[in-house]
Amino acid sequence: MTPTSIRSLCCAALLAALAAGCGSEGTEKPAAPAPAPPGKKVDAATAGSISGQVKFDGAVPPAAMIQMNADPKCVTADANPRNEALLVAADHGVRNAFVWVKDGLDPTYAFDTPTEPAFLDQKGCIYSPRVLGVRVGQGIQMVNSDPTLHNVHALPMVNSEFNLPMPKQFGKASKVFTTSEVMVRFKCDVHPWMTAWVGVVAHPYFAVSDATGAFSLPNLPPGTYTLEAWHEKLGRQTAHVTIGPGQKQSTSLVFTTPAK
Repeated sequence: MTPTSIRSLCCAALLAALAAGCGSEGTEKPAAPAPAPPGKKVDAATAGSISGQVKFDGAVPPAAMIQMNADPKCVTADANPRNEALLVAADHGVRNAFVWVKDGLDPTYAFDTPTEPAFLDQKGCIYSPRVLGVRVGQGIQMVNSDPTLHNVHALPMVNSEFNLPMPKQFGKASKVFTTSEVMVRFKCDVHPWMTAWVGVVAHPYFAVSDATGAFSLPNLPPGTYTLEAWHEKLGRQTAHVTIGPGQKQSTSLVFTTPAK
């Protein structure tokens, strides 16, 4: 791709984002904190936890390298970073799986919406983090840390789509999702390798697996739960776990399907 075509693509993406009705700042502030919602609160004295590991049982191909030469402003000291779509540790722990309580939580529990936003950075022409969890009604602050044009294009199936141009380095924009949705894809129309995923959940019981595949869901009330692990390449896997008062349970969620 030539510098001229890169400039043309940047201009086209910016014009498309502007035509979608997005303001230059793209800022959507969360509503002022409301009084605590009615409902039960989790009793810390009887709460337990679920921890574990997300794993892949199968032959894993090596992570591909991302070629960024099409935009010289994207080339950093790490000229060819790994594609983070599928990262598996030596013991087959899966990174960047979104683990959440899909079912079993008593709906009469109420949880305050976080007042601090979640953050999604665009740095080195890669979204960081690649997988992010956020609560319904919690702000997501998006930052452009690069000296090049980006646009943040969210493609939900339930929530409202948005497409925000972010032409300036250190520019910021904020958005709020109003409905649970696991997962929402984010992309950059200028740099097609840029992808992120956001899980929107109505309660605080979610986590993103770390480099070893580990996750933890603390402060859970006693009950029987369905956990779901979502992964962009491996699909979805579930497990059923019961915790009694004050118990700490562990489980594994194992993907056995071939990588797509």
